[in-house]
Amino acid sequence: MGAVTSPDPFRVIFVCTGNICRSPMAEVVLRALAERAGLGSRVVSRSAGTGDWHLGERADERTLEALSRRGYDGASHRARQFSAADFTDSDLIVALDRTHERILKAWARSEDDKGKVTLLRAYEPNASGMDVPDPYYAGEAMFDSVLAMIETATCGLFSQLEPAVRAPRTALRVPRRPDQEDLP
Repeated sequence: MGAVTSPDPFRVIFVCTGNICRSPMAEVVLRALAERAGLGSRVVSRSAGTGDWHLGERADERTLEALSRRGYDGASHRARQFSAADFTDSDLIVALDRTHERILKAWARSEDDKGKVTLLRAYEPNASGMDVPDPYYAGEAMFDSVLAMIETATCGLFSQLEPAVRAPRTALRVPRRPDQEDLP
């Protein structure tokens, strides 16, 4: 690993509706990717929901089971709602679908806040759409399918994030989506 001159990690927050299915999956997957790459201390992966229905609850049992089947541990997750402070406390805000993206941009306090918001599937090569479907009203197979989709897109995000995280923090830029120009 290259020398890191700043102790500040890159902070990512994933956002879905209730913070019990999709965003906890993405949080756990990114954390695992960073740990496997030896960058666990350089990346902070968190999640939140746009709504407050499940505050303090564990991830949905089907989410935990899907994660476990793929070798991840989501047991420590507790649902929380996205707040204005998350704009300040995050370098990148990753929405799981376009509805979340619209809500987050509407909540943004500035153009800088809006510029931090992106869609997870924008980092997925050959994505068939931009939304990660909500598996909440579906069965086990849908949770597994959604997790696979999240793994693919999160790997794409991490592949763009990793070189910057290995560089000194002062040089760190928000990873660009494949369809964007570099962001300042």
